[in-house]
Amino acid sequence: MKPNVNVERLQLRADERQRPAGSSIWVPTSILDLVPWMNTARLVLSSPSRNFQQVHAALALMQPAAVVFGMGYLTNSAIIPVLIGKSFERTNRRGTTKDTQTVEENHRYVVVEGIYSMEGEICHLPEIVSICKKYKAYVYLDEAHSIGAIGKTGRGVCELLGVDTSDVDIMMGTFTKSFGSCGGYIAGSKDLIQYLKYHCPAHLYATSISTPAAQQVISVIKVILGEDASNRGAQKLVRIRENSNFFRAELQKMGFDVLGDNDSPVMPIMLYNPAKIAAFSRACLQDNLAIVVVSFPAIPLLLARARICISASHSREDLIKALQVILRRVHFLSIVNMI
Repeated sequence: MKPNVNVERLQLRADERQRPAGSSIWVPTSILDLVPWMNTARLVLSSPSRNFQQVHAALALMQPAAVVFGMGYLTNSAIIPVLIGKSFERTNRRGTTKDTQTVEENHRYVVVEGIYSMEGEICHLPEIVSICKKYKAYVYLDEAHSIGAIGKTGRGVCELLGVDTSDVDIMMGTFTKSFGSCGGYIAGSKDLIQYLKYHCPAHLYATSISTPAAQQVISVIKVILGEDASNRGAQKLVRIRENSNFFRAELQKMGFDVLGDNDSPVMPIMLYNPAKIAAFSRACLQDNLAIVVVSFPAIPLLLARARICISASHSREDLIKALQVILRRVHFLSIVNMI
């Protein structure tokens, strides 16, 4: 039975909704008043409020279209199986041949990260794009750690390395790092996004991001692009680059084996001793320094490391104190042999 929902009532603006006498705060008087603000599955209800559509529009600056998911990890884990599945293969064959070998040869994906989360390295995207064009492969770029953090205007590794976004078939990213929110996105051609909307279970059945989370993303995008009538975004991008390069250089001067490239805010410090990294993390926390350590099975057993993620909010004093704590605790625990 079709529910009797007054569509016009659902589309009222917040300032038109009923308020208690003498109050400037809107108070919902029925469950229908809350529907536009609820984060629900797409098959249960449409996207939550116009804020959600604004996120799509903002992300479309990179590609012709985009789709948003409620969880960053889910974005990759749900999309990749759909792309390499048989249904996608049937609808995206190049040419009219039914020869299985030909289809398989033309159905290749190269999945890369803008900044590799465990190494801090920036991918060699121009070379990767060139190889993919030569062998007719699709480029899938995961910018979870690079979008909003690198590039002159924060547009990620494509902007940093001068790669045209039209040469990247699928652009993925999350809202949990630079955006301080939740969820993730896929950006690409209109045909690709339309296909994913109809065939990806995570889009059809999973809960979408909430209105406050969507608004957070919109606000950050405006800051990064300078659409907030200030230059805060440009200043933050300069600061995160300076902070990253300063911290990396100081660690190297101390004799640490630091992975990654300049300008990357992700920098793993190789500790190599899996038996002591938990103690190292706890010891740093006693000095009011929260530091993430990574060990097996996330990485090979003897390649244990501490992963530093630099922020534009870190002051130079913060960074110097962190360096002092790291050096003191490494010496105290005799974790690595310093140069």
